[in-house]
Amino acid sequence: MKFIAQRTGRHCLSLPSNRLGLYLALRHWCRPGQRLLMSPISADEILFLVLAAGLRPVIAPVSARDGNIDVSLADLDGVDAVLTTNLYGLPDDVRAFTGKVLIEDVAHAMGTNVDGRPLGTFGQAGVFSLSKHPGAGAGGVLAVEHESDLRALTRARDALLTRGSLRVDVVSVATSMARLAALRLDLVRPALTLARALHLQEEREGYRIPLNPDRLEQALEQAPALPPFDPWVRADLHAYRRRRGRLVHWYQAERMAEVPADHDRRLAGVRSLAELPTVAPAVLDDLDRPLFRVPLLVRDRDAARAELVRHGVAVGYLYDPPYDDYAPGFAEPSPHPEPARWWARHVLPVDPVYAARALPVLRRLKPPTEPPPGSWRPAA
Repeated sequence: MKFIAQRTGRHCLSLPSNRLGLYLALRHWCRPGQRLLMSPISADEILFLVLAAGLRPVIAPVSARDGNIDVSLADLDGVDAVLTTNLYGLPDDVRAFTGKVLIEDVAHAMGTNVDGRPLGTFGQAGVFSLSKHPGAGAGGVLAVEHESDLRALTRARDALLTRGSLRVDVVSVATSMARLAALRLDLVRPALTLARALHLQEEREGYRIPLNPDRLEQALEQAPALPPFDPWVRADLHAYRRRRGRLVHWYQAERMAEVPADHDRRLAGVRSLAELPTVAPAVLDDLDRPLFRVPLLVRDRDAARAELVRHGVAVGYLYDPPYDDYAPGFAEPSPHPEPARWWARHVLPVDPVYAARALPVLRRLKPPTEPPPGSWRPAA
């Protein structure tokens, strides 16, 4: 947390998850019934956090250059607040949202700057994740400008936390350490096989989080309240509201201490991957961004992902098709949905830290044959 406080110059609140931080920020700065502009491409649980806060999700058009909100096509006059995603570390056009309540999801963008200023300092709140860049398994930080807001958010956090458990903390730290060891020792394939054998991965059919519309309607009757939405929000992270003990806080501090040392290696990977003809154009806008993942836009993405796994390269953070298609009726649909659908079909996010391991496969990949909606075209 000290690293984020120093980087942003803001007051910081420690959290068991980024998810809880997003909910707290939305409840604190937005009133139930307000309209929130958000990207259709993000983790499924984000949509349910918005609904839990009693807000009306307004799905934004996105740019096929970066998968973020396309400000030129968005109706900013028709919304009260904006939730940015900063997908894979590529920044949203934060300066375009002046005058709106702005909540920045900085989970992917811990090291990203805009005009020399760190993301997480443009809006009322910046919500960071300790499971992404630091690889700490879980944890979040909510960064705010005013101490009065910090005090109110601390009370709201404490009211939502559930009782801690040493056993859960030990499992969380051990799982995170094992995952990091598998990546560093090139043991991804056997690790995935073992995880499946031990049923450590949640089973899924179709979407990552089943919508269950009838049950969701019942939960909406209790909004704004978070616990009724636990069945959706806790996917893959059942302890997202659980109080964490000293072991987890020690581990998070150890992992955060490695983020600055990881910077140069991450940048080198970004620059290496940027030479590929499949790289998303926005990556080339600034090669000094230590991206969480480098998005490539490839033909037959799912086959490419399977090939990477066969070569011991893990590919995560592939999101389900956009919210427009996932939860019709629970959000106002985008007026221009095709760029988001195109992006979701073709994006292949690659960890720049392990770029050298992935490049033998990535160099063989081709750009999509289907042209993206919009004004640019990928390299031939």
